[in-house]
Formats: sequence, structure tokens, C-alpha cells
Amino acid sequence: MITVAEALDQLFALVSPLETEDVPLTQANGRVLARDVTATRNQPPFAASAMDGYAVNAQTIKAGQTFGVIGEAAAGHKWSGTVGPSQAVRIFTGAPLPDGTDYVIIQENVTREGDVITLDDSTNDKPHVRPAGADFKTGDTIKAPRLLSPADIALLAAMNIAAVPVTRRPVIAIIATGDELVQPGETPADDQIIASNSYGLAALVQSLGAEARLLPIARDTKPSLDLAFDLAADADLIVTIGGASVGDHDLVGDVAQSKGMDRSFYKVAMRPGKPLMAGRMGNAAMIGLPGNPVSAMVCGHIFLAPVIRKLLGLGTAAALRETLTLAQDAPENGPREHYMRARIDADGVTIFDRQDSALLTVFAQANCLAVRPVNDPARKTGDPIEIIRL
Repeated sequence: MITVAEALDQLFALVSPLETEDVPLTQANGRVLARDVTATRNQPPFAASAMDGYAVNAQTIKAGQTFGVIGEAAAGHKWSGTVGPSQAVRIFTGAPLPDGTDYVIIQENVTREGDVITLDDSTNDKPHVRPAGADFKTGDTIKAPRLLSPADIALLAAMNIAAVPVTRRPVIAIIATGDELVQPGETPADDQIIASNSYGLAALVQSLGAEARLLPIARDTKPSLDLAFDLAADADLIVTIGGASVGDHDLVGDVAQSKGMDRSFYKVAMRPGKPLMAGRMGNAAMIGLPGNPVSAMVCGHIFLAPVIRKLLGLGTAAALRETLTLAQDAPENGPREHYMRARIDADGVTIFDRQDSALLTVFAQANCLAVRPVNDPARKTGDPIEIIRL
């Protein structure tokens, strides 16, 4: 068996970032920026008023000063011409400052009679002007790689970027295996169960920005597994669920190797998830996950998610860990690193008593995994504990 860290290193070696494609700005949210993009304009492109008021020359401002109002400027409707020392232009938020002005007196600080305004005794110590290029300038860049958010989309739009270079979405083929499985909505026989792992993993894959391809359930026969692998051959990553152990009906490894898989490793010193397998098959990487529901989902967070992030060009990093405090005592750990279902609340981290890898209800109640190192001693309430948020 190898460690979790060693397994991750070998998994990262199996994949490379995918190629780049250009997508419309409307489709770029949640995608990974693949190349730096550069602003093609200043924002704002001109000195603009930040308030409703009157544009004047700062040198002429003093209490009681009067100005003749000679025009009006609004957003999208600039005032053309030059403003003299005793003149002002009525201006609204977002409008360009006219030539000859560099200051906006807010409307609350003046009285107006006809086309004449008089300043009151307010200090007028703020210009209320947004300088040209105050937000960004032509040539400023957004650096790649970057997972694009709605705020990034707004920024790209302001930069006048209509087509965005992003990493192609990885195609992840998911193959659930086992004679005991039927699809949700079907009626299982007395000795069958519903296929749940594949749907949970597909949701995880999609949440990471990849495309999940759910293939038909592969039965515990060589022809069925052969067909499943053939259907998955054009994927970037093939994920099998179950059948990767050493029982008489666990055929995934044998069939995969008969299809040309170059195995990288088998078995990881962790709980849950020990019977994990990985390698290359044709143009795809392959990860064989254990069949127990929680084992498959935990391995999805610990291994599958970091591999997808590398495919997307986001580097090679393990799942992010944080250190919090325990809300209750925890027993000692054994010889394998243990990823325990737990919940974070105001009191700290509570590790659930039931850790059976078949209990999806416990996993659904968890919002983190508490990570217990190999042979970790018993912990007390208030002790630090590393967690991975779910």
C-alpha cells in the first residue's frame, strides 16, 4: 500500500492540463481562464462625475461664490465646450467632466436661482470625480489560471473582452459496476440495490467544472466491462466504481489490463477507500474507486477532485485542509490515515460515532472530513484537528 500523498503524486503524473478553447463571455462563468487577458480600454475611459451636482474649476471654489450654469451633462450625453472660471455645468453621476472643470460641487451644497448657483459655506473637500483609468487601464491583465466568478465576468465585460480563452471541460466517464445494481427509478430485486455512487460522483464532477458522462451499469462479466470501457474510450478520465478489489467477482482490474491499462498503483493506506486503483488506458487516465458509497465519495473528494483541477489547469494541490478544534473527545486512530465524517458548528468539530462506509445518511449530514493521521493518539475536546470541508 502507498500513502495518500504518494497516490496523489502518481495520479497527478497521469494527467496534463487540457487544451484551450474560446467561449462567449456569456458562457465563461465557472470556467478556468487559460491565458492572461488584457484590457483594451481604460475604465472609466474619461474623468467622470461620482455624484449629481455642478462641474466647476477647483481654483474658483469658495463660500458664497456664484457661477453661471451654461449647460448640462448626463451619462451618455457629454457637454461639449470649455467651461470658464465663473461658469458651471449641471452634471449627473457617470457623465464626463467638461473641459475646464476638475471638481464636482454636490447639489446639496448650492442654491440655484434660474441659471445662477451660489455655494454655501460647506467645506467641499472632496472632488467627487472618478479619474480616467481609476478602475483599470489599457494593458492591465487578468492572470491565468483563474476560476472565473460572476465578478470576473463583469470585469471582463468592462474590459471589452467578448470571447474568453478557457480550458476545455474534462470529460469524465463514470462506470458503476456490479450485478447487484439497478438505476434510480427501477424496481430492484430482493438481492439488488440502487446505484447511488455514480450519481453522487457525477454531481461532484459537474460542480468542479467538468462534464460527467454516466455510462450504463457494467455487469460482473468480461463482455459487459469490455463494452463499458469501449464506450468510455474517448473520455479524458475513466472512473470505475466497485469491482476493483480481489474477490472472484471483482473483474475491473483484469479487464482494464486486458484493454491495455498501464497500472500505476493499487491500494492506498487510508480509511475509507483502501482498494483504489489508477493507471493509463489509451488516451485516458483511469481511477478505480471502491464500491462502498461513502468510500467512493470520500475518494472523489480526496483524489478525483484534485485530478480534475489539474486537468483544468489549476495546478497540483491536495484538497484544502484547515485546522479547527474538536467539540468532543475522539478515540485513537489505527495504522491507516482516516477520513472521518464530521460536522462543523459553533462549538467546533464533532466526529460522528458511526463511520461505516456504507452509511450515506451520515455522509449527507457531514459538512467536513476530520483527518486522522496514522496512529494518531486519542484527542480531547478543544484539541486541534485537521479538516477538509465538503
